[in-house]
Amino acid sequence: MDASSISPFALLAALFILVLAAFVGYEVVSKVPTMLHTPLMSGANAVHGVIVVGAMLVAAGAVSEGPLRIILALIGVTLGTVNVVGGFVVTDRMLEMFRKRPGDR
Repeated sequence: MDASSISPFALLAALFILVLAAFVGYEVVSKVPTMLHTPLMSGANAVHGVIVVGAMLVAAGAVSEGPLRIILALIGVTLGTVNVVGGFVVTDRMLEMFRKRPGDR
């Protein structure tokens, strides 16, 4: 499937969904109270883990499709993995603020 076989309507619909998802995501996350950011990050990490598994499935299916699709699929897996690891690091740092230190009561 090449770029010329995509209808302008399908491209416009996909762009509309992308913009709508970005707007809704921003509105939802901006309304979350500060105390709930750690559970929100943990939930987002779980979703990103599912995305990485999906990207791996796409990469496995792209083997017969040519080198460009394999490279793009591997870039997707790599970026998704970096996102998951970064999310867990941020969550761990946020939880570290709530741990008691040895000298505290």
